[in-house]
Amino acid sequence: MSRQMPPAHPFDDDKLKEECGIFGVIGLTDAANFVALGLHALQHRGQEAGGIVSHDPELGFNSVRRFGYVRDNFTRQSLMETLPGPLAIGHVRYSTAGAKGAVIRDVQPFFGEFSMGGAAIAHNGNLTNADALRKELIDRGSIFQSGSDSECIIHLMARSLQRTIPERMEDALRRAEGAFSIVAMTHSKLIGVRDPLGVRPLVLGQLGDGWVLSSETCALDIIGAQFLREIEPGEMVVISPRDGIESHFPFRRQSPRFCIFEHVYFSRPDSIIGGRSVYETRHQIGVELAREAPVDADLVCPVPDSGTPAAIGFSQESGIPYAMGIIRNQYMGRTFIEPTEQIRNMGVRLKLNVNRALIRGKRVVLVDDSVVRGTTSRKIKEMILDAGAAEVHFRIASPPTAWPCFYGVDTPQRDKLLAATMSEEEMRDYLAVDSLRFISLDGLYRAVGEAAGRDAKCPQYCDACFSGEYPVAPSDMIEKGFELKAAE
Repeated sequence: MSRQMPPAHPFDDDKLKEECGIFGVIGLTDAANFVALGLHALQHRGQEAGGIVSHDPELGFNSVRRFGYVRDNFTRQSLMETLPGPLAIGHVRYSTAGAKGAVIRDVQPFFGEFSMGGAAIAHNGNLTNADALRKELIDRGSIFQSGSDSECIIHLMARSLQRTIPERMEDALRRAEGAFSIVAMTHSKLIGVRDPLGVRPLVLGQLGDGWVLSSETCALDIIGAQFLREIEPGEMVVISPRDGIESHFPFRRQSPRFCIFEHVYFSRPDSIIGGRSVYETRHQIGVELAREAPVDADLVCPVPDSGTPAAIGFSQESGIPYAMGIIRNQYMGRTFIEPTEQIRNMGVRLKLNVNRALIRGKRVVLVDDSVVRGTTSRKIKEMILDAGAAEVHFRIASPPTAWPCFYGVDTPQRDKLLAATMSEEEMRDYLAVDSLRFISLDGLYRAVGEAAGRDAKCPQYCDACFSGEYPVAPSDMIEKGFELKAAE
């Protein structure tokens, strides 16, 4: 039985959302328990639903898919006992852009039976040619069970003429365009794959005699696994207790284009990306922002929680004292019941409250990670002024988000993005603040370790949401009329 999830809270609706996190374990007793812990650590990447598939040599494949948080579903002993075995993978997700409501059949991992045995797959990213693939597959007789682009991979595998499941997966993914980091499993092997550009993250860890694949290193930490390395762009690893790790590169080599917004917002600050602490990168973003956009003020306050490291960096570089001017209600979940129109109109106040005694009479610098629609920024500004602030200055730890993402991030249509229709000065007027400044794209690149800034001819990251330069043409969206940025 499927059901719709309640709408996201207004505060969440004005943030870009990573659509999923993936995790897999092989070679450990009761592997599904480790997967549940890993998914709990990746909950920030997807809070709508989660699923786990496990395999036991005697009982075969078993799966559980549920709506809601990992902690509310996969902590019950009676449920976890239905997922036995030394091999398991899992997935947490948000719904895709434009989805009208979630159904359980869209929740991953997806499972399929092939002539050589069963296989399950969990996908982080988005296939930009999924519509074309789906039409082709349906025309050839495939019957889809979900609305997810990820199911195309299962059907392409089923139609492949290759002998083994890893070979069929390679065959299928050569047809795929866009971004894909994948954790998959057969009855005896754990498989990890990243697309040739490496847009979305995937890391490898070890725990005792077992192996772990995860979207982020923070999920390795929760189970006590040792971080070994990142899966490289275009790499496939096939892991089994008997053969260990087999690695090869089945796709044409390309210059990597990792998603730079993982550094800005998506990844947890205690994760490591490219050998670099996400927290330290966000702190350095604040330092660069203070250098590029200085301001006379009395306090630097983060918009919690994602703006905190950048606010600390801004404070230390500028010499303006850091203060917790806004307090977040940590017990306010996405599924909070809003029974009346009066409660709904409270909006952001249900999640954030201003520290009035601290703010009154002060010139305040608010540091946030991004401005998407601008609705939340306006409400926060009003709260700060209502608390008696003398001035409100916004400093944003990313460049203006002016283009939608088609690689696995739930982004509004372009005309709903504030930066797509307004200049920085017009946005300042719209938000009605004393000043508004974004970090430059070069400043962001310096903060992530590129001392010379962005290479305009060969960008080192995927920054399409800021630049409009898409490393993989979004063919499905172009077919629907989406216009790419004109060449300069």
